[in-house]
Amino acid sequence: MKRTLLTALALLFAAGFVALGVWQVERRAWKHDLIAAVDARIHTAPVAAPGPAAWPDISADKDAYRRVRASGRLRHDRSVLVKAVTDRGGGYWVVTPLETPAFTVLVNRGFVPQDKRDAASRPAGRVIVTGLLRINEPGGAFLRANDPAAGRWYSRDVAAIAKAKGLGRVAPYFVDADAAPNSGGYPVGGLTVVRFPDNHLVYALTWFALALLCLFFAWRLWRPAPLRSNIGAQ
Repeated sequence: MKRTLLTALALLFAAGFVALGVWQVERRAWKHDLIAAVDARIHTAPVAAPGPAAWPDISADKDAYRRVRASGRLRHDRSVLVKAVTDRGGGYWVVTPLETPAFTVLVNRGFVPQDKRDAASRPAGRVIVTGLLRINEPGGAFLRANDPAAGRWYSRDVAAIAKAKGLGRVAPYFVDADAAPNSGGYPVGGLTVVRFPDNHLVYALTWFALALLCLFFAWRLWRPAPLRSNIGAQ
């Protein structure tokens, strides 16, 4: 009875590990499709930043990292500095609302180091911003919670920034400005990291290997015990 129960459990675990392996294979195919789609988006000509009519249909799968363009007036008085760590070291993203005739969109104008946080250029008048559409960052397990009251920002949470700065009709995404130089050298745009972890094959092989171990264990439990020879026992 005990052997039967252990064998059944081994087979059950094997089936579960196979299912997890198949899921990782499917995730790998999805990830490769996503990487190909994003690579195509970042090399296409920019399109107009989506307006209110398109907002309900915006999603990470079909819109993230799409090249967009918007024109309007930058509201420097309502900018926020978001903590950032880049290849240039630690500092801040300068996130400024861009008021267009129809709506407002947050623009990540680029990176400034700690000692340049007050030296970022502030172009006046109407500007044209080109960059990559980014999906809202509401924070998460690996980011500290934003503290709007104290002006401490750790994620580019569009809704939270809009509320803290009293912005109206704000797009549910933000735009990472491209590498077009700013007067004085700061902020430095074009630092968007377009990289997706792709460890699904390793995970799949691991799950399949565990399934094989479970099957081997089940076979060892279920196979008949070898007959013992009595020759020479007398």
